[in-house]
Amino acid sequence: MAHSSARMVGLISDTHGLLRPAVHDALSGVELILHAGDVGGRDILDELRLIAPVKAVFGNTDPPGDPDLAAEIDLTIDGIAVHVSHGHELGSPTPAKVAERYAADVVVYGHTHQQLVTRLDGRLIVNPGAAGPRRFNLKPSVGRLRIENGKTEVEIIDIS
Repeated sequence: MAHSSARMVGLISDTHGLLRPAVHDALSGVELILHAGDVGGRDILDELRLIAPVKAVFGNTDPPGDPDLAAEIDLTIDGIAVHVSHGHELGSPTPAKVAERYAADVVVYGHTHQQLVTRLDGRLIVNPGAAGPRRFNLKPSVGRLRIENGKTEVEIIDIS
């Protein structure tokens, strides 16, 4: 197998206490999982940690003060700035609102349960969709973020 310098990061949000078995295959091989909130309990994070290390933010349904959950996450992966927050802090988050508030190269959020991948001014704005209980007639999904040679791309994976 050829050596690749690509970094793979799993993106998940809105599990609301349900982690579907398909998540294990969908995020297999990622080196880090970023959870954009509405986790629904430590059991979810523990199970995700079977796949890869996890960093998670709290959403509007998570109890305040959970030491496993941050208000927001800012990190740099191979020179690419990545921001994660739930989105509820913006009211009804849209790509424009999210991009205006956060300056990162890649901004990941949840809350709306709607899958979304868009580029604004060369920046990548991603909502991986809701991975937990099905609501609003939307299919559950997660995302895989690929960072390679200063470029970013996201694949949304249906886990229904």
